[in-house]
Amino acid sequence: MKPHRQSLYRAFGCAMRGILTAVQTERNMKIHIAAALIVFIAAALLQLDRVSWLFLVLAIALVFIAELVNTAVEAVIDLISPEEHVLARVAKDTAAGAALVAAVFAVVIGILVFYEPVWEWMQSMTS
Repeated sequence: MKPHRQSLYRAFGCAMRGILTAVQTERNMKIHIAAALIVFIAAALLQLDRVSWLFLVLAIALVFIAELVNTAVEAVIDLISPEEHVLARVAKDTAAGAALVAAVFAVVIGILVFYEPVWEWMQSMTS
């Protein structure tokens, strides 16, 4: 692939194609999208404040970014090293580890953000 200067429109198109490819081909991206939708619906129903929304959006964005980078790393490794190689395995496992760290971070943020509002909602249902 020869480097060349792209128009901004074309660059966005390439980026969107990459995102759509990841969504279509990666099971974990589908899981993350479903989880994000559930989180956004719950946050809206619980009428969370802006700071809580900020933390949720940042955590979800971090997960998406990590998963997209993981997908890119896996694709490049598969291209340059189709056979099994210890360094290819290290690269893939490390990229997957980064995605896992981001997902665990997002879960922790979710617990911290939702714990009190959900507890208060449950208390209001019993009284």
